[in-house]
This record gives sequence, C-alpha cells and structure tokens, in this order.
Amino acid sequence: MENNNKELKISAENALKAYNNTDANGRELLEHLFGKEVFAPKNIMDRVKTYEDACAVLDLSPVLALDDLCICSQHQDGHFSFRGGLDVTAKAYLKLCIIADALNEGWQPKFTEDEYRWYPYFYIYTKEQYDRLDEDEKKECRVVGRAYHNAYVYGGVVYAYASKAWSRSYTYHGSRHAFRTEELAEYCGKQFIDLWIEYLIG
Repeated sequence: MENNNKELKISAENALKAYNNTDANGRELLEHLFGKEVFAPKNIMDRVKTYEDACAVLDLSPVLALDDLCICSQHQDGHFSFRGGLDVTAKAYLKLCIIADALNEGWQPKFTEDEYRWYPYFYIYTKEQYDRLDEDEKKECRVVGRAYHNAYVYGGVVYAYASKAWSRSYTYHGSRHAFRTEELAEYCGKQFIDLWIEYLIG
C-alpha cells in the first residue's frame, strides 16, 4: 500500500511571498497551516500605523473610554471635586504615551549620561510662511512647543533656559515620549502628526 503521508517543506521566505500574493482566503489558509505569527510584520513601524494598532501591540483595549475620564481636584479643606472629561490635549497626550510604549517595544529611558534618547520636534508655521523660507532657514528655525502652561521657549516639548551669563543652562524633554532611536522618533512625528497637533497646540 502506497504511503501518501509525505512531508512538505517550505521556507519562511517563500511562505511570506505566497501570503503577500494571495487573497484573503489564501492568507487565512496559510495562517492556519503555519500560524499568524509567521506572517506578522517584524518591524514595529509596520505594525503600529494607528492608535488602535499600538493598543493591540500592548494588549490594551483601544476603547479606553477617554471621554469618560474626568479631572479630580482636591481643595484646601480636603474635599474633592470632579469636572468634565479630558480635553483634546490631554487625550492626545495619553494616546501618544501608549503609541510611544508600543513603538519602543519595552525600552524605557534610564536617563544615564551615556544614553541617547530621541524626541520628535516640530516647527509651527502657516503654509504661506513655510513656503517663503529658503532651505537654510528651514533648518535653523527655533523650536516652540507646549507641555507647560505657556507655548513659548519654556514650552516643555523643548524647555531651553540659560542664566547668569550662560553659566547655567538647562534643557528638558518630554520623557513620556522619548524614543530609543532617531528613526522611531521621526516616524512617530510624521505618522501621528494629527495627534501631535492636538497635543501641542490643542
């Protein structure tokens, strides 16, 4: 009697090529045969294109009910009061924290002297103003951000301060949105530009 139980072998590369060149039914079949993880994008930037993607990577529910969160204040007499839901800026900040965690894949800044951390910086111009700048001017603009109560050079995104004839200077960055590589910081700034706009200027 002929034995039909022959073992078929396929390389991961060829399986991925087949996966990328078939329809939904074919992809489902290949995932059933080899497992979904074989075909999952390996690069985190390919896996995190939206806030919902970031939640999936971290195994969080994207329906975090940000609209239901409220701000709690404690008064001098010890009583608490609650007001409204979070504003656009606060919601964007929380979403960007989740996105940064997902993109960093477990990396957390340690703030040691030999550690590099990256952060997306932005220039704020109208389209007309930007179009009038030459290439050198576009590179040498001042960065203005907001994570403090004012939106100017002490803004918090980039907090630059100098005093006493430059004998003391400080620069602080938004650590919740620090990235382990320059590429990740640039990607997050461009891919999630709408969230950054809501966070920085409301």
